[in-house]
Amino acid sequence: MPKNFDISVPDLAGKRALVTGASDGMGLIIAARLAKAGAHVVMPVRNQRKGQLALAEIRRRTPDAEVSLAELDLASLASVATLTQQLLAEGLPIHILINNAGVMTPPTRQITADGHELQFGTNHLGHFALTTQLLPLLREGRARVTAQISIAANRNAINWDDPNWERSYHGMKAYSHSKIAFGLFALELANRSRAAGWGITSNLAHPGVAPTGLLSARPEVGRDKDTTAVRLIRALSARGILVGTPQTAGLSALYAATSAEAEAGVLYGPAGRGQLGGPPAARKLFSRLRSSQDAERMWTLSEELLRS
Repeated sequence: MPKNFDISVPDLAGKRALVTGASDGMGLIIAARLAKAGAHVVMPVRNQRKGQLALAEIRRRTPDAEVSLAELDLASLASVATLTQQLLAEGLPIHILINNAGVMTPPTRQITADGHELQFGTNHLGHFALTTQLLPLLREGRARVTAQISIAANRNAINWDDPNWERSYHGMKAYSHSKIAFGLFALELANRSRAAGWGITSNLAHPGVAPTGLLSARPEVGRDKDTTAVRLIRALSARGILVGTPQTAGLSALYAATSAEAEAGVLYGPAGRGQLGGPPAARKLFSRLRSSQDAERMWTLSEELLRS
C-alpha cells in the first residue's frame, strides 16, 4: 500500500498565491491545499476547460475557497506578458508564487511560440519571464517564491553553447538542462533579493518520483500513449515501493512555499532513499546548482534570450 504522510500548512488567510500548472496533478493538489489554508489562489492555466474542472474540484473540497482562473501559456512570452500586465494593473501584492508547471521529454524537438526549445522555453524561460515581470508585486508581498525543479537536475548539464538544442536534440538531456537552468535562476533570485533587500525568499523543491502526468500520454507534445516509465512508476507507487504518490509529490513545494522554517536558497525534496519518495526535508543542493557564477550567468543568458 502507498505510504501516507503529510505536512501541516499554516493559516494563509489574507495571502495571495499563484500556482502554475494547477489544472491537474500535483499542481491541483498544491492549489487545493493553499486554498484550504485560506489563501486566495490564482490559477494561471493554458487549458481553460481543465482549469474550470480544477476550480470546481477545489470548491467541492473547500466550498468557501477563494480561487480564480487566469490565462497563461508559458510557451508564449506574449501570454506571459498579458498575464503579468493584468496582475500589475490590479496592484495586489503576491505572497506565494509556486512555479510548478512543466513539460517533459517530447519525443522530438519542438519549439515555443518564440522559437525556443519547448522544455527550456516552458520550464525555465516562461517562468523566468513571469517571475521577473512580477517582481514589484512579489517585493510588496515579501513573497515566498518556490521553483519546482526535478531530480533530473542532478544529472546531465547545462548546454551553454546551444541552449535551445538547435544543433542536436536529446529529450532527457534537454529536460535536465531546463531544470538545472530553472534551479540556477531560483538561486540567483535568492542572491539578488538578499543583496538588494527585496524581501523575497526564493527556494527550490523537487517532487522525487511519482505517477504525475509528465510522462503520461500528452498529444500536445507528440506523445500519444503513456511511457513505459510512468507505467512502472504507477505500479511501484500503488505498492508503496520507493516512489511517492500524486498526493505526496507536491509536499516538498508546499513546505518550501509555506513553512516558517523553509529558507532562501535551500532545496527541499523527499527524505526517502535516493530522494525518490518520502516526507519533505532540506536536501543538499545538487552539484549542478552549486556555482554562483553559473547562476548569475544563467540570469544574464535568460535576459538576452528574452530580448532576442
